[in-house]
Amino acid sequence: MTQSSREEWIRSRDSLITALLSLGFPEELGHAIAKHLGSPKAIDRMTVYLNNVQPRTAELVVDEMLSIRSEIDAWRERKEALEANAAYNEMLYYGLGTEEEE
Repeated sequence: MTQSSREEWIRSRDSLITALLSLGFPEELGHAIAKHLGSPKAIDRMTVYLNNVQPRTAELVVDEMLSIRSEIDAWRERKEALEANAAYNEMLYYGLGTEEEE
């Protein structure tokens, strides 16, 4: 992790914790959510949710975190499937490369 990406992650985490504290939730919840989400973009998305919706229960906060994580996982799976499909189609088009050229 580069210094700038680490700083971005820390900034995102701190903003998330600040939003949670302003809603009356413990700081530890912010650390757990940031760790589970893993990326500054996902953490920032969670922070926007907290600031706009202002959920009153920890269950709603955790439910949104799980929803964001689920969407990220689904996106990664789709991306992997597309890459695998592209490789398969390339293999069908060009072959395995084991035949001798004529």
